[in-house]
Amino acid sequence: MSAAKLVTIYGGSGFLGRQIARLMAAQGWRVRVAVRRPNEAGIVRTYGAPGQIEPVPCNVRDDRSVAACMADADAVVNCVGILVNEGKNTFASVHEEAAGRVARISAEMGVQHVVHVSALGADANSDSHYAASKGKGEAAVLQHRPDAMILRPSIIFGSDDNFYNRIASMSRLGPVLALPGARCEIQPVYVMDVAAAAAKGVTGEAAPGIYELGGPEVITMRELAGQVLTAIDRRKLVVGLPSWIAGIGAAVLDGVQFVTGGLLTNRVLTRDQLRTLKHPNKVADGARTFADLGITPTAPEAVIGEYLWRFRPSGQYESMTATAKNLRRS
Repeated sequence: MSAAKLVTIYGGSGFLGRQIARLMAAQGWRVRVAVRRPNEAGIVRTYGAPGQIEPVPCNVRDDRSVAACMADADAVVNCVGILVNEGKNTFASVHEEAAGRVARISAEMGVQHVVHVSALGADANSDSHYAASKGKGEAAVLQHRPDAMILRPSIIFGSDDNFYNRIASMSRLGPVLALPGARCEIQPVYVMDVAAAAAKGVTGEAAPGIYELGGPEVITMRELAGQVLTAIDRRKLVVGLPSWIAGIGAAVLDGVQFVTGGLLTNRVLTRDQLRTLKHPNKVADGARTFADLGITPTAPEAVIGEYLWRFRPSGQYESMTATAKNLRRS
C-alpha cells in the first residue's frame, strides 16, 4: 500500500477509532485523526511512524471544519458517536446531522471510500432515541453515499471498553451485582475485529453495504456478568434489577442532569438506555456479517482476562497469591 494514501478518521481518538488508525498505519497509510481536542489525542501518534498519524481539530457540526479535515483524503471513516446527550452534542446533531454532513462532503470532494460506523439495532422507528438516531444517520449517509460501507457492531469489548470494565468495577461494591436488563440478549464483539472490518472498507477490499458485526456467541447480560466474574476471580450473586426499580433510578439521574442544565451528565444509567435493553442486540438472520469479510470473530473469554486483571482481589498478583496459598497447604 502506497504511503501516499490518506484516510481521515472522524472520532479517531476514541475506543474504536484508535484501533482503526493503528491498522491503517500498519498498512502504510497516512492517517488524519479528526477530533474535538487534538491536544488530548497525542497517544495516536505513537501508533505509526513519526508524522504518519496526525491529530487535527474538527467540529463535526460545522461544514467547513469537516471539509478542511477531509482535504486530499482517499478514504473517510466516521466513528463519531455518543451514548448520552450532552450540551450541543445530541443524538440528532451527532448521529444524524453530522453523519449526513460527512457523507455529503465526501461526495462533493470525490472521496473514493466511505466507512460509517453505526450500531446493531439501528432503527429509525425504534422507541430508543439512541437506536432511532443511528437508523436516521444511516439513511442520511446512504442518501449521499449509496456506495458507503456501514458497520453495525454489537457491544464492543476491548481493553478500554465501557462495558466489561464497568461491570467488573461494579463487582467490587458489595456481595450482590445488580444488573438492569439481565435477560437482554447481546453478541459482544472484539474491537480489533471491528477495526479490521473498517480497514477492509477503507482499502476497498469489502463491497459496499450494511454489515452486522457480532461475536461468535449470543449471551444474556447475566451470562456476560458471569464471564466477568470468572475473569476477575470473584464470587457474587448476580441479580436482575426489576425494570421499575431501574426506571426510578434512571429517572432520578436524568432529572439531576436536567436540573443542573447538563452540568452533571448522567453517565450511569439513562431511561433511553433502559429502552435499548428491552430489545435483543444480536445479528439478524440473513444479514451480511464477518463471514462476508473473511474475518473470524474473537470470543470475549479469549481477551477479557488480559485487561480485567486489575479488578481481581489481588490485582496483577492474583496468580502469585494463589500459588502461595497452595504452597502453604502442601
